[in-house]
Amino acid sequence: MACQQQTVDALSTEHLHADLRGRSLRGGLLNVTSQGMQFLIQSIATIVLARLLTPADFGLVAMVSTFTGLAQSFADLGLSEATIQRREINHNQVSTLFWINAAVGLGLTVATVGFAPLIAHFYRDARLINITLLVSLTFLFGGFRVQADALLKRQMRFQAIAVRDITSYAIAVPSAIIMALQGFGYWALVALPLILNFIVTALSWLMVKWRPIWPRWDSEVGSMLNFGSNVAASYFIVTVSRNMDNVLIGWYLGAGPLGLYSRAYNLLMLPIRQLIFPVGNVAIPAFSRTQGDSERFARYYLRGVNLIIWVAAPVFAFLSVAAKPVILLVLGNQWKEATTVFQILVIAALGQLFLESTIWLFVSRGQSKQLLRLLLIVSLALVGSYTVGLPFGIEGVALSGSVVLLFILPWILKFSFRGTDLTLMRLVRTIARPIGLSIGSACVAQLALFTISPQGIMPQLLVITSVFVVFYAVSLFIPAVRYELVSLVILLRQSRVLFFLETAKS
Repeated sequence: MACQQQTVDALSTEHLHADLRGRSLRGGLLNVTSQGMQFLIQSIATIVLARLLTPADFGLVAMVSTFTGLAQSFADLGLSEATIQRREINHNQVSTLFWINAAVGLGLTVATVGFAPLIAHFYRDARLINITLLVSLTFLFGGFRVQADALLKRQMRFQAIAVRDITSYAIAVPSAIIMALQGFGYWALVALPLILNFIVTALSWLMVKWRPIWPRWDSEVGSMLNFGSNVAASYFIVTVSRNMDNVLIGWYLGAGPLGLYSRAYNLLMLPIRQLIFPVGNVAIPAFSRTQGDSERFARYYLRGVNLIIWVAAPVFAFLSVAAKPVILLVLGNQWKEATTVFQILVIAALGQLFLESTIWLFVSRGQSKQLLRLLLIVSLALVGSYTVGLPFGIEGVALSGSVVLLFILPWILKFSFRGTDLTLMRLVRTIARPIGLSIGSACVAQLALFTISPQGIMPQLLVITSVFVVFYAVSLFIPAVRYELVSLVILLRQSRVLFFLETAKS
């Protein structure tokens, strides 16, 4: 009887409605804290491994991860989102979804093993066979983890998720660094995601208060599969658009240029992921609980976007000016050729954030078909742009992809807002101040660099940082800016107080 009650508690979300705003705030704080810790650990890994390994080492692993990443996006069949988004779900349904995910994970592992020789032939490098064989195990781990992870998110158990993720990175990253120090070369990069996925899977099952039974099919499972398959196809298409540049560069230009491009891209994506993952983890379950109230839904979205842009815009503006000293400081002198690519990719960084936010809108409203249609068009446009830029090297690929994404972004947002109280004008009013300040600070910082001409990495970073600090400090004298920032500080303080109260209760 106690076991049955534990299962019911693991699936129920009724208790969340009484304090949805508080849980969202606490969840946001926990996710930001967790991502901050992960960012620190990942940054250490990036700095250390970039100095112990070569661009070609990173390029080899990127060749394989590009292909496996395509399959990874489809690995859970979107059934994680189906479990999170659904208002009501029972033990039999989740169990059936678990076994489906496990079967898909096993199938993808076997398929990846079979494709290993073809991947090696495509890139003309036999070393890729053994790399692919080991990387295929991530699908097996992932298949067994999907529903446990989904139930933790469905119940908004963000504290457990934060502990799990930080612990996993704290073990996996030092393990990879030790391997690199011992001379294992690119195998250290292969081991990192394997160790990480294994630990995340094990901890997820230790934390979730639910265990599967044998599958029992019902009509609701069919509708969840239909929803999930559209979501999975959408994620697959997004992954294609984000990885086809790597595929084309690796095939056309080789491991060295791909290593430079992939490191520049991953270095930029590092801060993006720190924003996307924590906000997305909170946004989808929170939006799903408010889908019946269109105005409340719109306010939640705009508030979340406002917070993201206030954090992201100055970071990307800073990186656009400080690209060269940041690359040299973080990755080392052997990566200086990645500077131009990094600067170009920064141009469309905010576009990547907005594209991700449209996914939250569609998934939380259960509109997976519309999402699939949108992303198919976006993907075709981006892949076409990469092909056009390929003859001009890695810089050409980065520039063509960035320009096309920014050009089609207004249409993407307008399409995503259909059927909601959201409009482009409301969004523009929400993001105008943080984006305007970031552009202004970047221009002044670039002018300061040109005028002062500081020599050396640290003097350059000091000048750029000083300009940004002074510029934003002066902006506080503008009443509208001051009011907006104060309201965000109050929101963050409320989330911190709510978090400590919740911790004291537990």
